Amino acid sequence: MRVGILTGGGDCPGLNPAIRGATLRLIREGYEPVGIQRGWRGVLDQLTTPLNADIVDEIIQQGGTVLGTSRTNPFRKEEDTKRLFESLEALRLDALIAIGGEDTLGVAYKLHQHGVQVVGVPKTMDNDLSGTDYTFGFDTAVGVAVEAMDRLRDTARSHARVIVLEVMGRNAGWVALYSGLAGGADWIVIPEVENDMDEMCDYICALRSHGKVYALIVVAEGIEMPYEPPQENLQMDAFGHIILRERGIGAWLAKEVENRTGFETRYAVIGHVQRGGPPTMFDRVLATRLGSKAAELVTQRQFGKLASLRGTEIVAVPLQDALAESKRVPVELYEEIKQIFKRSY
Repeated sequence: MRVGILTGGGDCPGLNPAIRGATLRLIREGYEPVGIQRGWRGVLDQLTTPLNADIVDEIIQQGGTVLGTSRTNPFRKEEDTKRLFESLEALRLDALIAIGGEDTLGVAYKLHQHGVQVVGVPKTMDNDLSGTDYTFGFDTAVGVAVEAMDRLRDTARSHARVIVLEVMGRNAGWVALYSGLAGGADWIVIPEVENDMDEMCDYICALRSHGKVYALIVVAEGIEMPYEPPQENLQMDAFGHIILRERGIGAWLAKEVENRTGFETRYAVIGHVQRGGPPTMFDRVLATRLGSKAAELVTQRQFGKLASLRGTEIVAVPLQDALAESKRVPVELYEEIKQIFKRSY
C-alpha cells in the first residue's frame, strides 16, 4: 500500500520529526511511504521523492521540511481541481497524510468528502487550530521570541527606550501572549482583545515615573489598526489571506507609543526567524507522536481523521473539528495574565 506524505503552508520546526514519525511507523507496518514535494503543488505536478528509514534517520533535529512546501490551493481554480484528482490517480496512492494548518487541512477535508483516503496532522506556529490542545512549532516559535526579548531588553535599558516586538499571529495571540509572559513584557497586545492605547501609554509613563527607564511591548501581527489600508493595496495569498508583513503593525504601534508618550520608541520584527532552526524537545516529541499516530490511522483505515493532542494522549478526532473555528485566546486568560504584566501603582 502506497501512502503519500506532504507538508503544506508555512514551514515550522517539527515538520521533519512528523515526517520521520509517519515514515518509520508506516515501514514498520509494511506500507510504502512516498514523499510528496512542495505540498499540494507537488500533487498537481506529481513531484515525488522516496522515503525510507535511511533518509529520515537524521532529520529529527532539522528545521523546515525536507519535502518542501507551498501555499498552493488546488481548489482555487476549476482546472487545478480537475488536475488534482487526475494526479492523485496517476500517483497510485492508496492513502495520503497531509501535515499542515487550517488551509492544508481544509484541502484534505475536501478530498475526504470526495472519497480520497486521507488523514491529517495539525501544524501551525500560531497554535490556533481547534481539535488539538497544542500544535508543534508553537513551542519553538515562543522560545525564539523570548530569546529576542532577552536581547532587546539589554538595548532598551541601555538607551532608555521603549521597544515593540512584533511576533507572528494572524487571528490568535497565543505566540504573543506566551512570549510576553515568559519574556517579562510590560504590555502584550493580541487580536482577541481590543487594546486600550491610552491605558497602555499611561502605564508606560507610570513605569518611567517609578524609575524603570525602558519598556518592552509584544504585539501579534494580526491585531486591528484604527486605519487599515484598502485590501486591494495589500498582497493576498492563494487562500485569500492578507500577507501580514504588508501591514507593518510593529512600526505603526511604535510610532503611536512615541507620539503619545514622548519616549524614544523602536520596533523589531522577528518574522520568519521564528520559522527556522531546530525544534525544541517538546516539538520533536509532539511532532513524532502525531506523525506516528497518523500512520496508525492509515493502517486502521480511520480516514477523515486528525491526529490530535488531548492532555498527554495522542488521539483521533474528525478532520472537521480542526476547521470548525480558529482556537483563539480566551479573554479570561488574557485578563489573568494581565494581572502579572501590569503592575499596580
